[in-house]
Amino acid sequence: MIENLDQNQIIFIITVMAASAVIVGFMAGLFGIGGGLIMVPILFYLYSFVGIEQRFIMHLALGTSFSIIIPTSIISTMTHMKFKAVDFSIVKTFGIFVVIGVVFGTIFAISLKTSSLLLLFSIMTMIFAIYFLLEKEKIDPSPRQINLIYRVICGFLSGFVSAPMGIGGGVFNVPIFKIFGYSIPVAIGSSAAIGFLTALTGAIGFAISGSYLNINVPLSLGFVNIPTFLIFVPITVLMAKIGAKTVHKVNKSLLGKLFGVYLFIVACRLFLEYLKF
Repeated sequence: MIENLDQNQIIFIITVMAASAVIVGFMAGLFGIGGGLIMVPILFYLYSFVGIEQRFIMHLALGTSFSIIIPTSIISTMTHMKFKAVDFSIVKTFGIFVVIGVVFGTIFAISLKTSSLLLLFSIMTMIFAIYFLLEKEKIDPSPRQINLIYRVICGFLSGFVSAPMGIGGGVFNVPIFKIFGYSIPVAIGSSAAIGFLTALTGAIGFAISGSYLNINVPLSLGFVNIPTFLIFVPITVLMAKIGAKTVHKVNKSLLGKLFGVYLFIVACRLFLEYLKF
């Protein structure tokens, strides 16, 4: 268990977390995502390495991921606001249904075993990988109103699926906003703002549920690990700001393809982990 780790193992874990935080923060700001697609697999392996009880590993990774996304999404949103790339009308009218979806999705996630969460994460990650690999930057420059039925369905599904994956929902929301004609910067900036609502709701849900289940994980508030949060946040916040500034200066096509390759590898690797359970 954690208390049996030697100094070299602790240094290794902190180094991996810090290096991961650099990538997570930058990608969060660049793509308007929370970074959970990168964090959750890494935390899963790190928590396995330190000996966390198997039936709680994915839940702890998800809850901790949400907690880290909260400050990251705030900084990302504030940076996008400076470029007038956040449409708060869509954030308010779409975000409420996302929050409702997260509540139900969190309840669903808590009821699943680690193996089931692994399978779900690997399948959805493969779908996202295909999206990033095939994505083309063709949009209608004139935003169209997202009517109530689409807001309810798309918002709820975004929140519901984000919860058992520990993500901010940007991989859903950015494509949705682009389909309705929002420019890429506005789609990303608005998604970052909605990611804050998703992460806050998810983190609270996992913290409360983990406390209720009385899990035996040192230095954790329910399914939210405090040391991991403290290591990640200062770095992800800084890098999210850099990533959010970068999105207004560079073509993201190549980075999107590389991210798709990464997600493809992660999906395959986690599916193999699922087969071991």
